[in-house]
Amino acid sequence: VPNQELCVSLEEKNAVIIYDSKLQTPGTLQEAIHDMGFDAILADSNPQPVLPDTVFLTIPTQSTLTSKQIRSTLLKNKGILDVKMSSDQKTAVVTFISSIINGKQIIQIVPGVDLSTSAPEVAPGTCEDASWSQASSVVLRLKIEGMTCHSCTSTIEGKIGKLQGIQQIKVVSLEKKSAIINYNPNLISIDVLRKAIEAVSPETFKVSLPDEYENVALFTTLASPLKSPVALRDASQPLTQVVVINIEGMTCNSCVQSIEGVISQKAGVKSIHVSLPNHNGTIEYDPLQTCPEDLRSSIEDMGFDASLSELPVVITRPSPEVQLESHKTEPPSKVSPLHVAKHETKTISKCYVQVTGMTCASCVANIERNLRREDGIHSILVALMAGKAEVRYNPAITHPSAIAELIRELGFGATVMENCDEGDGILELVVRGMTCASCVHKIESTLMKTNGVWRRSFLVSLVFCIPVMGLMIYMMIMDSQLADAHLLPGLSVMNFLSFLLCVPVQMFGGWHFYIQAYKALKHKTANMDVLIVLATSIAFVYSFVILLVAMAEKAKSNPVTFFDTPPMLFVFISLGRWLEHVAKGKTSEALARLISLQATEATIVTLGPDNILLSEEQVDVELVQRGDIVKVIPGGKFPVDGRVIEGHSMVDESLITGEAMPVTKKPGNTVIAGSINQNGSLLISATHVGADTTLSQIVKLVEEAQTSKAPIQQFADKLSGYFVPFIVAVSVVTLFAWIIIGFVDFEIVEKYFLGYNKSISAAEVIIRFAFQASITVLCIACPCSLGLATPTAVMVGTGVGAQNGILIKGGEPLEMAHKVKVVVFDKTGTITHGTPEVMQVRFLVESNRIPHNKMLAIVGTAESNSEHPLGVAITKYCKKELDSETLGTCTDFQVVPGCGISCKVTNIEALLYRKNKMIEENNIKNKYSVLIGNREWMNRNGLLVKSEVDKAMTEHERRGRTAVLAAIDGVLCGLIAIADTVKPEAELAVYTLKSMGLEVVLMTGDNSKTARSIASQVGITKVFAEVLPSHKVAKVKQLQDEGKRVAMVGDGINDSPALAMANVGIAIGTGTDVAIEAADVVLIKDDLMDVVASIDLSRKTVKRIRINFVFALIYNLIGVPIAAGVFLPIGLVLQPWMGSAAMAASSVSVVLSSLLLKMYQKPSSEKLEFRARGQIRHKSPSEISVHIGIDETGTGSPKLSLMDQIINYSRASINSLFSDKRSVNSIVLNEPDKHSLLVGDFGEDDDTAL
Repeated sequence: VPNQELCVSLEEKNAVIIYDSKLQTPGTLQEAIHDMGFDAILADSNPQPVLPDTVFLTIPTQSTLTSKQIRSTLLKNKGILDVKMSSDQKTAVVTFISSIINGKQIIQIVPGVDLSTSAPEVAPGTCEDASWSQASSVVLRLKIEGMTCHSCTSTIEGKIGKLQGIQQIKVVSLEKKSAIINYNPNLISIDVLRKAIEAVSPETFKVSLPDEYENVALFTTLASPLKSPVALRDASQPLTQVVVINIEGMTCNSCVQSIEGVISQKAGVKSIHVSLPNHNGTIEYDPLQTCPEDLRSSIEDMGFDASLSELPVVITRPSPEVQLESHKTEPPSKVSPLHVAKHETKTISKCYVQVTGMTCASCVANIERNLRREDGIHSILVALMAGKAEVRYNPAITHPSAIAELIRELGFGATVMENCDEGDGILELVVRGMTCASCVHKIESTLMKTNGVWRRSFLVSLVFCIPVMGLMIYMMIMDSQLADAHLLPGLSVMNFLSFLLCVPVQMFGGWHFYIQAYKALKHKTANMDVLIVLATSIAFVYSFVILLVAMAEKAKSNPVTFFDTPPMLFVFISLGRWLEHVAKGKTSEALARLISLQATEATIVTLGPDNILLSEEQVDVELVQRGDIVKVIPGGKFPVDGRVIEGHSMVDESLITGEAMPVTKKPGNTVIAGSINQNGSLLISATHVGADTTLSQIVKLVEEAQTSKAPIQQFADKLSGYFVPFIVAVSVVTLFAWIIIGFVDFEIVEKYFLGYNKSISAAEVIIRFAFQASITVLCIACPCSLGLATPTAVMVGTGVGAQNGILIKGGEPLEMAHKVKVVVFDKTGTITHGTPEVMQVRFLVESNRIPHNKMLAIVGTAESNSEHPLGVAITKYCKKELDSETLGTCTDFQVVPGCGISCKVTNIEALLYRKNKMIEENNIKNKYSVLIGNREWMNRNGLLVKSEVDKAMTEHERRGRTAVLAAIDGVLCGLIAIADTVKPEAELAVYTLKSMGLEVVLMTGDNSKTARSIASQVGITKVFAEVLPSHKVAKVKQLQDEGKRVAMVGDGINDSPALAMANVGIAIGTGTDVAIEAADVVLIKDDLMDVVASIDLSRKTVKRIRINFVFALIYNLIGVPIAAGVFLPIGLVLQPWMGSAAMAASSVSVVLSSLLLKMYQKPSSEKLEFRARGQIRHKSPSEISVHIGIDETGTGSPKLSLMDQIINYSRASINSLFSDKRSVNSIVLNEPDKHSLLVGDFGEDDDTAL
């Protein structure tokens, strides 16, 4: 109990001891008192944990004491447990026991030190006054796992320090993984803090409370030195604890209500708050009456899945007398539970609402505009094609069902989509009474039709329209006998029949339109339906009124009616809508096909030792966990992503990567969920399951892509918002204009008005003509096609892309990609394979001294222990050449970084005997001493490197390779050239991009020599070498500042920031990675030709969008004036039904034009190669400008004098001649794999080639 507290009270005959539990136990202390001759009994066998408090001290720069002196001075005092100094020696973090010493006393101990300004005067543990801890801040110590170096700590300190409510954060110790945070619990909660720290680098940092707080759950009050713990405990009020229980399986608010109702009735539960969006419930309870486990099981009994998410949290409700003590009970880490709930309300939640009944962009604009006005809604994005809305809202103010209700009021169907993140909902029904396949087909086809409304409307209208049209034609041909037959004076048979046929169409055919129009007008907006309803109602009512007037006047002549208009309008419109729905269904087929790839069942097997099958069972795909072993039979689908453990097979991945040829799979290869196993049975170990599989990610990306809006579309949506009122205005203007013109100059009307006969009065002719024109204007205008122009094309485009292994995240990247002017390639892993390969082995000794395969066996064995990428490459090469998985034994392995390795090799005879029975006896010798490394390593070990060998090395180095020497038993016997190989398709891809008019740039962190060599192989002329990952972003920005749109292509390992910065980030061949988050386009296959394809697809899609706009606008721009009668003088005049036909045609033509994108074929390498034949050539080094680092100044050849250029050029050509005559024994190969290559760790000193 060194400088801890001991308080002996004579009156009460007891002692209160505060001690370090690691060093002492109550028993040892009792013995110590016994030894002094007193009787000691433990009053309370369970010691109470005492929580230390922390305070920050700022050490002034001009302080006379060193930090060490300050530390030792502080530690001499009672109650101070620990003092830690920050790395910059400016701050000390003092851990003390608040019942013994407080902050003010600590400052007095060391002169000149003051409490850190950001920390409060009083740390909460020392609260003299209860209001203190509420108002100010709390000091908390957290344990952060996963920090590796100072850059981690500075990142955490930088990012977290900026958060609101954080006053100071110091990572005090990397070894102990601890950080001290001083924060205001009113502004930020522990939970948010923890998430924020973990979010700095997901997967890396894990935050937990330090061990000393682990068992704080039920601890009540600190023993004060003056009272016995028992006495004090009675005085304190009952405790409250808060526990958060994760609840899965809630679907709607009634679940929430029922859980809250049942649990709040339980004994000891003070309050419960269940949150549907967060899938959890926060319960305050009395630990003496109930416990979290009870609460959890009661929720489970109600049929939900419940699990505990964290330790319960103590909240004491202090009574006034024991204010001081009760505050000390609160461990600093636990102060915020009450604020946790408060904080949640500030966050923004997201929900998806399924919206039905949207027909065009004006509906979308209408919903978005109205919901944005509502309280608590931050943003709303409505996707017409997907029929859903993504709403971000504040859960404190509103909730999803209220949002759905708001949308329903606007006249659309709306339901909240649960667990929308899992793609489509799955519902299982048991259907009895099916007898054959045709039943099945019937059920399936009926369920798949969601467009029944329009079909019904179309059929009703058609039934009544045919007789009307028949009557019209009959009238025109047979003329007047029937027309003049009157039923009543003023009511002709013709008019009466037309009226009878028109009523049902108006009632049933137009029912849907009326409802929609009414709801729209109720919300002061106008959409498509309003126009249609206006046109048909005006026609119907006008005709009806005229008939009544004629009958009242007992007119001799027939009034001319419009009863033929509504049925024909409805026929064309509902036909158009129906066709449009069918076509829309086709546009999202790609997504449906992707979803259908998902296997539904998996066969899980249990393996015994030596991979013996013990058992296998069929389970649902959802139940497969990471690490399970799944068996896939020939012809079966892979249910999850995984790694092959056993078996060989060919796998068809065409539906996911677009790769037509089956891919060979052997142990160690990865497989993708949804691909189809062809000929062999495979055992795979699941690596990604459920929503993490590549297929689910693709589906999610495609879904999001189809809900996101292209910039062009936002413009179209805006336009169609103003479109309807504008058309109504035009129509009214037309009406009055023609009435005025008619009365001023009757001849025009007379001349162009069809069916004019003398018996009708002039006024009636004029009004009728004016009406016809204005109704035609209403009929022909179509905002629909404008709204469909973009989303249908984007939808088909992204779908086609996904089928070809190109995932484009929505309209924006699609639209951006065609504007790109510069394509920047990362080198490692993008242009090259990213792993070093042995390019050439040159044997320097005759094969009768050391056989070649023996040398390979020795060298491969020697490097088998090496971690270095070059060593790995050598071993891999030797294993491949010797066709063996195992090599000999390596001992005494030593490595000198930057130089090479030395070791002893044994046991390689078995290898060689198996290969070559005729080996000579004299070569059997057990131990070989091996040296592998650069020139300097050989010189250090006393081996002379001949000048011709040196020359060969220099030549390799000039070509961007690393040359390594190998010596066995003191004899130099091999030269191995290693390089990162270029992908075979890279050159063609670069050439094609250039021929598409794009500038291609290579950017790499590698040295300029390697960069230039790679660039010349693929034909890139502009290179930025030695660019740090962090500078890649700046480089992209620099290109953008020159006014260029930049596409960045990378493998996403170190270039995620640059991918995010670029106008279009293209991540290649990564599957699932950080890059998927950062990039706009994800290429599933590791194939550079897909970069070309993605830009090509983008261009095609944008072209299609433009064609669609032309279709949509031409109808409106030309149709409206014709309908209004502007072109009357040339004899162009339209009937209303022609207008509606034109309008339906515009929507249908737009959707069909989008569907033409389905025919898109990726540009095939063969065709492009054929086109490029003879034009691709390697660039000579003098054509390449290399820029070092981030500056613009090139060390490129253009600045050399002519003479230098000639010399360089000739030297390069001579060298290339030499290097083509490879030595007789040389072996060349390339087989890719993918990691980063650090060229030049060996031979660094002699990087002085050309």
